[in-house]
Amino acid sequence: METHSSSFSSFKSYLRALSDTPNRLCRRACSVSTSMEETNQARERSVSNMKRSLQWYDLVGFGVGGMVGAGVFVTTGRATRLYAGPAVVLSYAIAGLCALLSAFCYTEFAVDMPVAGGAFSYIRVTFGEFLAFLTGANLIIDYVLSNAAVARGFTGYLGTALGLSTHTHLRFTIKALPKGYNEMDLIAVAVVLILTLLICYSTRESSWLNILLTLLHILFIVFVIVVGFWRGEWKNFTEPGNPKNAVGFFPYGLSGVFSGAAMVYLSYIGYDAVSTMAEEVKNPVKNIPIGVSGSVILVTILYCLMAASMSALLPYDMIDADAPFSGAFKEGSSRWRWVSNVIGVGASFGILTSLLVAMLGQARYMCVIGRSCVVPTWFARVHHSTSTPVNASAFLGIFTAAIALFTDLNILLNLVSIGTLFVFYMVANAVIYRRYVTRGTTNPWPTLSFLFCFSLTSLIFTLLWQFASSGRPKAFMLGSCIVVAIGIVQLFHFMVPQARKPEFWGVPLMPWVPSISIFLNIFLLGSLDRPSYVRFGFFSALAVVIYVLYSVHSSFDAEKEGALSQKNGESVKESVDATDDASKV
Repeated sequence: METHSSSFSSFKSYLRALSDTPNRLCRRACSVSTSMEETNQARERSVSNMKRSLQWYDLVGFGVGGMVGAGVFVTTGRATRLYAGPAVVLSYAIAGLCALLSAFCYTEFAVDMPVAGGAFSYIRVTFGEFLAFLTGANLIIDYVLSNAAVARGFTGYLGTALGLSTHTHLRFTIKALPKGYNEMDLIAVAVVLILTLLICYSTRESSWLNILLTLLHILFIVFVIVVGFWRGEWKNFTEPGNPKNAVGFFPYGLSGVFSGAAMVYLSYIGYDAVSTMAEEVKNPVKNIPIGVSGSVILVTILYCLMAASMSALLPYDMIDADAPFSGAFKEGSSRWRWVSNVIGVGASFGILTSLLVAMLGQARYMCVIGRSCVVPTWFARVHHSTSTPVNASAFLGIFTAAIALFTDLNILLNLVSIGTLFVFYMVANAVIYRRYVTRGTTNPWPTLSFLFCFSLTSLIFTLLWQFASSGRPKAFMLGSCIVVAIGIVQLFHFMVPQARKPEFWGVPLMPWVPSISIFLNIFLLGSLDRPSYVRFGFFSALAVVIYVLYSVHSSFDAEKEGALSQKNGESVKESVDATDDASKV
């Protein structure tokens, strides 16, 4: 009798799931939250679990290793020569502040939800699967393109360390291909593939290698800073090499400083990779805030000192856009030229750590996207013996190596940053929404209205900054936008109470900190060039097509299957808490 009753209950549940299919499909497109049970089922699609083996110093090491390298040694030259001049120091400070505010938002989510996937997971539980897929797809593309750029930068600095010409000795040209895509870089391919094998083998061993390379790299950085200030001249901060060029600390004006900040923001993608490893962290409540925020602060200080030492060495218009630090020591007295070789070695270490961490991060993003079934679940598989997402790591490693083989560095740098800024913007919105809205009990429209009005005001300010003619009317309109933005935040703060408070760690000064992050991300987005938006539009459109034709159907089938097979009383919260308690023991 009990068997028949159980079967009848299961049949009723099945009919209920089928009858609710249209409503659930509609909610998937505009959902504001994802159930914890669904997340638990998603984790089970990886078959094996990732091992919690990382401490706070591992996260700081990953953060520093992931960020220091790409920014200073790949983007600084172009940002200084073409956009900011000596004021590139301020560009790094602005980008660092923006990254730190975003890091606070990431940390609140990572502590409350210590699962892999970073921004994709956070946006998915807040705004639904579609926006999560759109932002996650763009971020993975940014990872792949930036990793390919950094790999080609490694070849350039390796040539400097060995005293060889990159174009004639380390790369070969195929004249039949178009310019910008005809210089084959086999060294970059080899580096990417070797690091792919390492991250497939073990996360813990990857961490030890990263810490070793990062310590060596920091020693080189301190050396460069000391020698740069010792040999440099203060006049280089205000006087160009060519008197015909603009003079002063701001040769390109304030707009150039923010354009430079948008370019060097590529440097800070490393801390985002750290948040994707939350599922592998022991005691996330303690270790994640220290690891994420601490690494951003430390790296911002190092970046500003490095940029200042480079500006002291040479006038901004004489800096090598491709290898700024080693090129700076090649100029002048021959007795200093050996330093360029030393810098080449140090930069090579830094670029290797940056690649290692970024490739760890991109694989975990793809793994979690695979868990949600919006891409094939093959990407979600975690190997039972290595406890790493082998399939995602191998696929993205090969993809990165293929792009690094033939695509020029300048082309790659023009295509990155926009996806990262967009994701950081979305996470800042998500942390506000999650604090002030609880599904079923809180009216979401006041919060949604605030986010829309504040973003619109920030966008108007950005457009005025970029396109309005200089003068008192422009200054008045910009000031008015700032006053309106402050008023919107203050009104929201007093009129809308928080629906929930973080249990362990939360963003301070809510909603001011994430609101400033929203403003800065929109402002930096407005500083990017046209090719960046073309790339973003193309890949966003491609992501929408993939979602409509494949992802929404695949993920809905997986959700329906989970609804029929879910055990009574199970919840991901219990699973996560149990894992955390075990890791603390």
